[in-house]
Amino acid sequence: MNTTHQPSLPAYDHRPGTGPTLVFLHYWGGSARTWDFVVEGLAGRDIITVDFRGWSRSGDLPGPYTLRQLADDTLAVLAEAGVTDYLLVGHSMGGKVAQLIAATRPAALRGIVLVGSGPAKPAAQITPAYGEALSHAYDSDESVADARDRVLTATDLPEPVKARIVADSRSGADAARAEWPLRGIAEDISEYTRVIGVPALVVAGENDQVEPVDVLVDNLLPYLPGADFTVIPKTGHLIPLEAPGELVDAIMAFAPTA
Repeated sequence: MNTTHQPSLPAYDHRPGTGPTLVFLHYWGGSARTWDFVVEGLAGRDIITVDFRGWSRSGDLPGPYTLRQLADDTLAVLAEAGVTDYLLVGHSMGGKVAQLIAATRPAALRGIVLVGSGPAKPAAQITPAYGEALSHAYDSDESVADARDRVLTATDLPEPVKARIVADSRSGADAARAEWPLRGIAEDISEYTRVIGVPALVVAGENDQVEPVDVLVDNLLPYLPGADFTVIPKTGHLIPLEAPGELVDAIMAFAPTA
């Protein structure tokens, strides 16, 4: 696996294999390693996992940390890696970034997989007060653990994985941690999502409290006509960590090798 961190680019890992390349974009508080269990289940596939600007190994990169900047960064990573045929797999915040990228209709893009994704149109619960409260979810190790156990997950994870979630959530630069809850989560991108022209798969967690099934049905699927939709039983929001095997199966069915 090749690990790259150019001064102006986010850090990313590129595991060469059979295409099209699967490009994994993490959630608010996650990192490239959020996808480790999914990557393990995709042996032989060409894979890129990115640490978004302001997070983990990319924590020292300056802002802005907007969704559009993260989208531009991802396209720059793909150009740097020489990727010419790919699918985007975006989780939560990463799913919203994937929608913005796909809306630019890159010639090399084959499809998108949106996992517990931020919807195109924010749900009614996304008020300024909600965003302000959410912006403090990662203020301390204790607050992250509380959010992880009460909101983010619906299954019991191994202790090392629980610790990784805390470490990754706390790794974000202050401004990067604030950008999503205070601005990105409330941004209506439906005018962009509706022009996406590639096949799409939307994956929901049955017990996801962050992006519930009904929110994805009402606020995302209407802007992706013809999208495939699957619900993974018993899982919460952290689908890549809670149900990696089921997610691998969904990805492989949607995006077989060339």
